[in-house]
Amino acid sequence: MSEDESKENSFEPKVETNQETTMEGLLLPRDTLLSAGIHIGTRMKTRDMEPFIYRVRPDGLFVLDIQKTDERIKVAAKFLARFEPGKVAVAASRLYAHEPVRKYCELTGATPVVGRFIPGLLSNPMYANRIDPEVIIVSDPRADAQAVKEASKVGIPIVALCSTDNEFPGVDFVIPTNNKGRRALAVIFWLLARQVLRERGELSIDKDPSVAIEDFEAKLSRDDEGVT
Repeated sequence: MSEDESKENSFEPKVETNQETTMEGLLLPRDTLLSAGIHIGTRMKTRDMEPFIYRVRPDGLFVLDIQKTDERIKVAAKFLARFEPGKVAVAASRLYAHEPVRKYCELTGATPVVGRFIPGLLSNPMYANRIDPEVIIVSDPRADAQAVKEASKVGIPIVALCSTDNEFPGVDFVIPTNNKGRRALAVIFWLLARQVLRERGELSIDKDPSVAIEDFEAKLSRDDEGVT
């Protein structure tokens, strides 16, 4: 078994056998998830993402299965909670992902890598600002391709938010979601933060974080409109 297969297998069986994913309801009400647009994909689909696609709309947009999104947030949170907070890095090149990632890291203690990913940040031992995480989350494996490339090279597991148009060579675990929408990214990172804190025992199962979903959402000026 290759190293990549071994890492992938550490995630995948839990999706199929975890009682929590089949017996419990969704992490947020279905209407809340739908209104945030976490299920809205693009007009493109890849073979990699086919298992997560629920249907295609008349306008050509592919729609993701929110049940699978919900299940995979739970599984990802269980995995991420195993690591020391500072050993988790979160990369976000897309503008709309910057604030959600910052808030996620503030709540969970993870290390944010927001904006351009500096080549060598993970792989160059001579780089003075090099970081040494044990796992990395990327908000979009295409936009964060340099982070994926370097994490794969040095053997760091990668959790990726993926829309219908993403491929994921090198990615170890996929959370299918709208990874371009402002509200969708806020909801996904808020949910992931809440679940990680609950898994660590730092937040009661019936409590929410002190930071609201609205605080995770990117606040853009008029000049930023239309920029993702």
